[in-house]
Amino acid sequence: MRATRLPNDAKAGPTKPEVRAVVQRKLALDPTDHFVEVGSCTGAVTVEAARHAGRVTALERKRPRLDVTRENLAANEYDADVDLVHAEAPEGIPPDGDVLFLGGSRNYEPVLDVALDAGYDRIVMNVARLEVAGEAARAFRERGVLDETLCLQVATGYDLAGATSFDANNPVYMLVAKPGDGDSGEQDTTEAPGGATEAGA
Repeated sequence: MRATRLPNDAKAGPTKPEVRAVVQRKLALDPTDHFVEVGSCTGAVTVEAARHAGRVTALERKRPRLDVTRENLAANEYDADVDLVHAEAPEGIPPDGDVLFLGGSRNYEPVLDVALDAGYDRIVMNVARLEVAGEAARAFRERGVLDETLCLQVATGYDLAGATSFDANNPVYMLVAKPGDGDSGEQDTTEAPGGATEAGA
């Protein structure tokens, strides 16, 4: 597996590698997919998606972060056609996308509605805040598309006096929607808590 290089910092830490591994599993991308990311930030998810999907559209509302996405893309190898879009979603979401990743919670309900209306097959959303996770789970459930909820927490080891201790990262809540499956398959026992070109303004 090729390592993802992120030499440029967006001053908003990238999604951790272990979390990205789960994200990619849930996205289940293949070369026929048009992958769309809302909130590309460092471009970590964008880079890895561009190694599996045939086409990638990455939206970012902050111009400096979009520049970081572009710079980090340039530091990596990938095969997809990639478009970087400076826009605040739901503006800029392409109508022909297949898979959507929401890396943040801003405007997630209108984004979700646009993606569902456009017929996206799979939607994954990561949330860092407990209260937002609960509200997002409610929004997915109300639309009848909530397939899975996950809470991911990773602890990484470090040397402490010649032994190993662990530093825990904050948990990430992940919501997975599969609109094409019809009724939600989620069980109550997994209830969630409470070569790039650019377009856009």
